[in-house]
Amino acid sequence: MAADPRASVEIDAPLAAVWQVMLDTDCYGEWNPFVVRAETPQPPAVGNPIVLHVRWANGKGTRSPEVITAIEPPATAADGTTTALLSYEYAGLPSKLGLVRGTRHQRLTQAPGGPTTYDTVEEFSGPLVPLAGPGRVADGFRRHADALKRRAEAEPGADSP
Repeated sequence: MAADPRASVEIDAPLAAVWQVMLDTDCYGEWNPFVVRAETPQPPAVGNPIVLHVRWANGKGTRSPEVITAIEPPATAADGTTTALLSYEYAGLPSKLGLVRGTRHQRLTQAPGGPTTYDTVEEFSGPLVPLAGPGRVADGFRRHADALKRRAEAEPGADSP
């Protein structure tokens, strides 16, 4: 089976600024070429449903019902490293039937004085994972990561990691 889809990018902006862009789901349509719309009660919270309107590289789209499973706001460890996490789990019929399960994690990490690293991975399981298109999901994650970088670096105060 193929590796789980993932993407990573370094962002020259404070982790808090990147986190704000990630949680401002109402504005995804302004900058995100992969998740062009995200419907969830505001502010996003663990247990909330979230419907992602995904656009593939070929221009076709789909709706993906999810449930937010983790929102860990920025926290700084004793060594000065700051981290944050946003996760959600696929909640469509194939998941309910055990055919395709998926959990997407989006992690932010910033060492003192360094850039913010954005890492995302979809942990897939189930017999029909190949039909879920892990390759096109990975492409979407790369487009999402690059656009997040552009958006966060353009935010006011982004030049002071």
